[in-house]
Amino acid sequence: MLELRKDLFADERDDNLNVVGKGIQRQDMPGHVTGLTRYFDDHAFDGMLHLKVVRSPHASARIRSIDVAAAARAPGVKRVLRAADVPVNKNTLLSLINFGKDDEPSLAVDKVHYVGEPVVAIIAESEAQALAAKALVRIDYEPMPAVFDVEEALKPGAPVVNETYPANYFEYHERFDHQKLRFGDVERAFGSADMVLEHRYQMSPIEHAPTETNGSIAAPEQNGRFVVHSCAQGLFFALGTTAKIVAVESNRLHFIGGTVGGGFGGKVDSLTEPLAVLGAMVTGRPVRFVLDREEEMLYGSPRGAERIYIKDGLMRDGRIVARQIRSYFDAGAYTRLSSYAAIKCTAHLPGPYWIPNVASDVHVAYTNRCPSTAMRGFGITAVDFALEVQMDRLAEAAAMDPMEFRILNAYRDGDMKPHRRKASNTALIECVQVAAGKANWPISEQGKRQSSLTGGGDGERGQIPATVLDARGQIGRPDTRQSGPTQTLPAGTSRIAPSKQPVMEGARDGRATPTQVPRYEAARPTAQPLAPAAYAPPPSPYQPVAGQQPPPYQPPPAPPSPAPSTPTQTQHGAVRFSSVFGTRRR
Repeated sequence: MLELRKDLFADERDDNLNVVGKGIQRQDMPGHVTGLTRYFDDHAFDGMLHLKVVRSPHASARIRSIDVAAAARAPGVKRVLRAADVPVNKNTLLSLINFGKDDEPSLAVDKVHYVGEPVVAIIAESEAQALAAKALVRIDYEPMPAVFDVEEALKPGAPVVNETYPANYFEYHERFDHQKLRFGDVERAFGSADMVLEHRYQMSPIEHAPTETNGSIAAPEQNGRFVVHSCAQGLFFALGTTAKIVAVESNRLHFIGGTVGGGFGGKVDSLTEPLAVLGAMVTGRPVRFVLDREEEMLYGSPRGAERIYIKDGLMRDGRIVARQIRSYFDAGAYTRLSSYAAIKCTAHLPGPYWIPNVASDVHVAYTNRCPSTAMRGFGITAVDFALEVQMDRLAEAAAMDPMEFRILNAYRDGDMKPHRRKASNTALIECVQVAAGKANWPISEQGKRQSSLTGGGDGERGQIPATVLDARGQIGRPDTRQSGPTQTLPAGTSRIAPSKQPVMEGARDGRATPTQVPRYEAARPTAQPLAPAAYAPPPSPYQPVAGQQPPPYQPPPAPPSPAPSTPTQTQHGAVRFSSVFGTRRR
């Protein structure tokens, strides 16, 4: 049985749970263990045809010509599909929520951008006949330069991977080349730190390796409708994507799924459904499109490779005073879900630790690799690994126990996050204490007495610090812009572009408009750089017990910061913010 720690945060939650921690049998378990569960491939149809695709052998090449005449005449072949046969050939998954540009063809048109990209689809009476016809397709390629490293792909003059994004990076809101986070002044903090450590962390692509490979079966029904048996993890995403690509109303598609023989994120991309439905439309017969194991391993979307640089400023007593992160997501040749992963990554930084100065730049780069996709916590898992390895290295540099080091730097309720939100329901300290106890890992009595409910939000921990801006009033790295000197955004304020001003609830539904609205300071270009003020790290919430106490640090008194103004709440409650679209919503 799962052990529930009811003594922790008893006033924060109701532990009278009726499912978690109890031995309740899953509804689908009997079918799984008896072999009676029906997966998509267990549905048989009379006259079912089989679809296979001809894939590119090149990472980057121009298609000079395609000859399918011999394949079309091969025994059992009913139809050969090329790019011109696909009604809406370009798509990207998140276009269903108006995020990103359509950049990936179902079948390649004039170029291929990764090994395994589909070029031609063969529909035949049997799998064997479809495979035999594949060998008869003749495609003349002109190999082109390719790029496989994320940082090389972003350099000027790199081969263009994705013509929709010719600079090889995803464009956020059609103007920004990466996800940016700024909080405080990391460069000034690095200059005041006792130690600065920087390390690079590199992740590899990971194949999901499900027992059941990606696949689907599409069959015509009455009244121009089609039934689709699918193993998709996001059934409504698959339905919407398919309806868009084959250009039919979504109510003409009846998707049946929910039973997935292993997914882990690798079955959200609709790799088979659109072509299977298109095949059923042009032949009038059921069509089965299933990846074989080789295709699944080589061309099914992997977890994207990520490269992460972490630079930390550390004081002798173990406090982290600055963290700078530069991260690159390898999207492969097309976007899929990498753009969303970068948003998740930025929202997660700098981990569960209070750090008064934080800067991050998270890039999505296109390379001539197989497009990457979701996998179990994508956008978070890799950076968490990097952050925690970095924490162990920092603890060693500070000559501290790694458990005590995490307790010292952990968020407490009321702390200000770099995203300008108050931390709440924090529990890292308690998690470390429980984990140490179960592992018989000794921590000091003072460490055992620490709590996530106390000490948070005190002094600087609850304030929004001054943040470095460039001369145009934008948060960013002045070294990457052709602009003048920098200035500082006063503590406690935020800057939002005029086109992104928040829409306060109340005016559109008959309710009164709030009496107060957020006010944002206009940009104030300066004639010369502002003189940097002396950096004053905050006091430690507690001093860990160690073999040798470090000399006490006495920061100079800091001037009081003006309290940020808070807009009046409406009758709806809190105003929420969409990290994807940058707009306010309920």
